[in-house]
Amino acid sequence: MSEIPEPMSEKNTWWRTAVVYQIYIRSFADGNGDGIGDISGLRARLPYLADLGVDAIWINPWYPSPLHDGGYDVVDFRDINPLYGTLDDADQLVKEAHNRGIKVLVDIVPNHTSNLHQWFQEALASPPGHPTRDRYHIRDGQGKDGSEPPSNWLSVFGGSAWEPTSDGQWYLHLFDVSQPDLNWENSEVHSEFESILRFWLDRGVDGFRVDVAHGLFKAPGYPDITEDGDLSVPRQQLDHPFWDRDEVHEVYRRWRSVLNSYGDRMMVAEAWVHPDRLPLYIRDDEFHQSFNWDFLAAEWDAKEMARVVAESYERASKVGASPTWTLSNHDVMRHSTRYGLPPGTDWHRWPMEGPHDLLDAAAGLRRARAVALITLSLPGSAYLYQGEELGLPEVWDLPESVLDDPTWERSGRTVRGRDGCRVPLPWTSEGPALGFSSAEPWLPQPAAFAGLAASAQADDGDSMLTLYRRALALRRERLATHEEIEMIDLGPDVLAYSRGIEMTCVVNMGQTNLSLPDGEVLLTSAPLSGGDLPPDTAAWMSVQPSSEDSTD
Repeated sequence: MSEIPEPMSEKNTWWRTAVVYQIYIRSFADGNGDGIGDISGLRARLPYLADLGVDAIWINPWYPSPLHDGGYDVVDFRDINPLYGTLDDADQLVKEAHNRGIKVLVDIVPNHTSNLHQWFQEALASPPGHPTRDRYHIRDGQGKDGSEPPSNWLSVFGGSAWEPTSDGQWYLHLFDVSQPDLNWENSEVHSEFESILRFWLDRGVDGFRVDVAHGLFKAPGYPDITEDGDLSVPRQQLDHPFWDRDEVHEVYRRWRSVLNSYGDRMMVAEAWVHPDRLPLYIRDDEFHQSFNWDFLAAEWDAKEMARVVAESYERASKVGASPTWTLSNHDVMRHSTRYGLPPGTDWHRWPMEGPHDLLDAAAGLRRARAVALITLSLPGSAYLYQGEELGLPEVWDLPESVLDDPTWERSGRTVRGRDGCRVPLPWTSEGPALGFSSAEPWLPQPAAFAGLAASAQADDGDSMLTLYRRALALRRERLATHEEIEMIDLGPDVLAYSRGIEMTCVVNMGQTNLSLPDGEVLLTSAPLSGGDLPPDTAAWMSVQPSSEDSTD
């Protein structure tokens, strides 16, 4: 065995071991019957979240927005989208969640605004060179008449990242054309976002998830990208012209000072960066945590999973942070479907590319049950995406007529986008929206969702929901105050590790049954087979098995 070093000492604050449940509010629960999720629907489901056993909720953007990009095109960072409710509703939600012992995180979007934001409207109404234009990247074009964009940069959603203004200049949008990028060289932008943080902290929120935390700054002069490869993906290049630039860290040091002045508050980064760069974001004067994309992207393979777990833990522990573990979110294919695809499948583009019979849905669900026990037994924080506790699959066959993600149109209808993981939740097995709403939902639910409804699973001892409830209760009972982990070698097809003397997790990723070491079995993701652990199954045990060797 080899023991991974224990994290540097730090006050044991709540986020270090928290289970955070992500709320994609438009699809969680509808309280007013218009087919769109809202704050009143979320408030009504707080008992469900408390019974599930989560410590916090993270709410995707709930600000006024035309919803061209699911709310990440923000018109006003200090208000609530009328579709979702009011500021008073938000205040009441925070109060009621706190009464149930649930913290509340909100989403902050610092890289861009909506093109309907007051600042951008002021910029468009002002002449070139006016100070209001300097809040964004609005620049002259190239060529004799300025008719060519300032650089060859591409939008994440497809097409050019530059859009012409009516007076011949161009504005930068790394995402949708309706999302102009803010200019973080402008001091007004810094002051505005520090004020926004204080606005929500004063209303009692417990922290922030920061969208595109690796963005913000752009290389001076907007140099063309000439290297081979898709350099819209920051992980492929350490010195990228618009991702993961060193200047971002001073911003987050200032933000950390703001949060520190409020006491026990936190922020978590969405930072898609090279693994070697991630520790820079979670130093003790910047983010408290950052999402762990290596774990989400890992194949169903014991050796790869063990490597990712060990390396992720080590990176976080070296700077005194706690690691995070997440399997799905509003931007990626649900893992119960992902794990049913053959290794190496480009699930970002499937099913547009590749036959539909590639999917083994049964295997995906077995592995989703097993990986839940991995996620919830690792040290650090677990971030759950709404519906994963129900085993919801990706809805990959939504009719093209309902697709809402801007990726669909901007990719020339070659990438379906993220709508398949955003379909409204099923709460009951009957009704026009399966308990989500009294009206037709904004995205249609497949018939299979009826059998996966929360009400159908609540009293089923073998359901995914029951598995999550039991796992969360055991986690709280045995692992809430422990951060150590020790990897164990039980063979090439087995992922195994111990959490001190409290628990050992054993996962069979092979093709044959596995003999378990001696000890009491606390929980399994599927029934044992004659006392053995079947393939694609995980077990939590109360003793630490012995081994001659260990994984590094």
